[in-house]
Amino acid sequence: MLFLFILGDVLGAGVYVLVGEVAGEAGGAVWLPLIIALALAMLTASSYAELATTYPRAGGASHYTTRAFGPFVGFVVGFCMLAAGIVSVAALARGFGGDYLTEFVDLPVAGVAVVFLVALALLNARGIKESLRANTVATLIEVGGLVLVIVLGVWVALRGDADYARLTDLGTSEHGVAAGLLSASVLAFYSFVGFETSVNIAEETKDPRRSYPRALFGALLVAGLVYLLVGLAASAVVPTETLVESSGPLLEVVREAGGVPEKLFSAIALVAVANGALLTGIMSSRLAYGMARDGLLPGALARVLPGRGTPWVAIAATSVLSILLALTGDVATLASTLVLMLLIVFVGVNLAVLVLRRRPGPDAAADHYRTPTALPVLAILSCVVLFTQIDGEVWLRGLLLLAAGLALGAIAGARARHQAAAAKMPADLTSDRR
Repeated sequence: MLFLFILGDVLGAGVYVLVGEVAGEAGGAVWLPLIIALALAMLTASSYAELATTYPRAGGASHYTTRAFGPFVGFVVGFCMLAAGIVSVAALARGFGGDYLTEFVDLPVAGVAVVFLVALALLNARGIKESLRANTVATLIEVGGLVLVIVLGVWVALRGDADYARLTDLGTSEHGVAAGLLSASVLAFYSFVGFETSVNIAEETKDPRRSYPRALFGALLVAGLVYLLVGLAASAVVPTETLVESSGPLLEVVREAGGVPEKLFSAIALVAVANGALLTGIMSSRLAYGMARDGLLPGALARVLPGRGTPWVAIAATSVLSILLALTGDVATLASTLVLMLLIVFVGVNLAVLVLRRRPGPDAAADHYRTPTALPVLAILSCVVLFTQIDGEVWLRGLLLLAAGLALGAIAGARARHQAAAAKMPADLTSDRR
């Protein structure tokens, strides 16, 4: 069940939207950046596997970096996770308003994104039970859509209409081969995010040391295989120019193959995109709520809806930020911004592995999974390489978000120090101050 949880988290909406963007950077060989992104994700996943099995009762990148480097770094890493979630929801909202929706109605993408995000916020506020029920059905639908694309690709190949030459077509007129592959890998990396959230349920497995690494690596490998086959199908069946110009690239596979109603597949894709946005919105709002409850964000974000118990202020705040981002960026820019935020998180996690090995702490599990030292080192280097492939516009957005995190982290740190000093103050002095 842990394997299925991680697989469902990784196999999401990103590939439904980003195949065309990847083709625009790398050329027809869409499958190759997906494999590179899988390899890079596996490097950091190995660090998560060690940390989650060493500290199975306390998960999350923020916790690991707090243990290794202190509360300020831990807060910044947690804030980057929060920012990544908000940006991801914005990207999916724009994807929802693209070519898949156009099969039913032609509306402005920006307007659709706003209405979509408001509707998601209302569902999120209604309750976690209703949201997760919707997710169970939607996950089956979105995986079925990817399987359908693979089957249609095989069908086109069997009838002799596939163009295999595109599978080795690397580079574009705008990007060289190496630069194109790396920048496309940044976008493809978005399709594999989600595995990092699974550390929060490691403690619920009977034998985390044995079960968690197998489930994590197995789910990533299966997701990578599915994405590889989807990339091969899209590239062999659809001309690269068509993929690049489409905001619903997998719909183009259905059109080329024929035999499946385009509206049916568009509906499947819309469900996948909406489900991805819903899950990420739930994570973002609960993270903001938790940080506010711990005094790391403004206390108003910890208010809950009477009767429902859902953090309505956190839901409203994260939704408003997602709306602002959706109105000011396209899918590729927002996806790259999310990757930038997660790369910062992953650097922190990989460094934390190396530091915590030297001073694990009394609550560290003695019998835990241990990744080879070379892997977190390579993971850090891979993050640095990907940093160099991110555009200036994306860096500007990311640095603004990071600056906000640093400022809030400094405020939270000052507040914590003030509270600690007040706690140590003699009772009579504390009374005089009041």
